[in-house]
Amino acid sequence: MSDRPSIPNVFHFVFGLREQTEPFHLMYYLCLASCLEVNRPDAVHFHFRHEPHGEWWERIKPRLVLRALEPDAALQDYRYEDPAVAPFRYAHLADFARLRILLAEGGIYADIDTLFVRPFPQSWLSRQFVLGEEKSPRPDAGSLCNAWIASAPGAAFCRIWLDGMADAFDGSWSNHSTLLPYRLARQHPELIDVEPEAAFYALDHSPRGIAGLFLRDVALPEKAYSLHLWNHLWVDPRRRDFSHFHGGRLTVDYVAHAQTTYARLARRFLPADVATSRARYWRDTLTAFAETPVHATLSAIGLDPGAVRRLLP
Repeated sequence: MSDRPSIPNVFHFVFGLREQTEPFHLMYYLCLASCLEVNRPDAVHFHFRHEPHGEWWERIKPRLVLRALEPDAALQDYRYEDPAVAPFRYAHLADFARLRILLAEGGIYADIDTLFVRPFPQSWLSRQFVLGEEKSPRPDAGSLCNAWIASAPGAAFCRIWLDGMADAFDGSWSNHSTLLPYRLARQHPELIDVEPEAAFYALDHSPRGIAGLFLRDVALPEKAYSLHLWNHLWVDPRRRDFSHFHGGRLTVDYVAHAQTTYARLARRFLPADVATSRARYWRDTLTAFAETPVHATLSAIGLDPGAVRRLLP
């Protein structure tokens, strides 16, 4: 029998590495509530620098172990060459924090824009390190996403990855966080177990994948354990390059009544005492539809706007 430490059934979330100017979003509440209900962990540790606030935070806070976090000082002073990436410094700080936490304590890390769908096999806890494949941001390289990580304390792969992150960090979104672990997994396959894309990223970070989450209802693979929501690509209503759906449209009425993949799977985690309105949902939906360009609506539901236009008289 191996004397190596196993993966603790403890979940870790990292949040609040920038000042919290908006209330804690319903989406984040549903992430934590689904984690607790689906996975039945021994504990959920919430690591933060700036504590969240708002109704949804107050509802979930008593069920969490709160942990103060000091982010990496050198990374806080990093000067980004790409101004489009610079606003996401907080995400890069979290990239380093999650590996340090897992190396020291072990457990399962997940991004807070996750929805847990079904429990992962308990046999995974006897492994040393687990990642999932994702659609790669580069056609010439594979990618292992760091939005879901399971690690035994002191796992060798975790240590190698963390040791190489500073040199790999170039201010881009993925080189240190998803492309580097793919390269390391090719070099050290004995140190890591890799799950297929369907396990955590069945709906990818493309506009079609995001539409599959929030605008359509699609069947998931049998072994889809959680869904990553890619919220940095759509949550801001000013950003429209990936979706016209945004965080303001993800409301309790949407979750309770929308016929979409996310709403269907998330609604069972809404608190029983929260009032919802089907009429208000349809009013908001019609308003959103009126504000969305027709070509964007057609593309979101999987139709080619050009082909539709050719069919019209």
